[in-house]
Amino acid sequence: MITVVESPLSKQRFLLLDAPTEQTLSKYIEPLKQENVKQLVRICNRHLDYDATELERLTGIRVIDDIKFADGNVPSPENIENWLSLSEQARQEGHTMAVHCVSGIGRAPVLVTLSLIESGMDPLDAISYVRQRRRGALNKTQVRFID
Repeated sequence: MITVVESPLSKQRFLLLDAPTEQTLSKYIEPLKQENVKQLVRICNRHLDYDATELERLTGIRVIDDIKFADGNVPSPENIENWLSLSEQARQEGHTMAVHCVSGIGRAPVLVTLSLIESGMDPLDAISYVRQRRRGALNKTQVRFID
């Protein structure tokens, strides 16, 4: 499932995804290309889900595996800094930023919510905004962290 989240303040676009697999990857390629995605952040540790080099070869989209944190948890300060840097770079270049964890309702929405806050949204408004677009997004631990 792919969810588009556009910042109402910066107009930056994000794609929230569940984790593609080798069998489902082809269904993600066209939407990623249509949304002008150049970088996809893969938060989950499951490197066997799909071949990142194959995705890059087929689409030119670079898979970034540098931001990792446990399912249901929150990112470290270093992860946040790395994410916000990548997000800002994508915004400046006019690209949509794609991000996925396993289910696309925890770790990936946390990062997108942090970008919305960085662009000037109130934290509670950002949480609500993401939840309106991605049903089931953000658990209690993640909401407490963001708020």
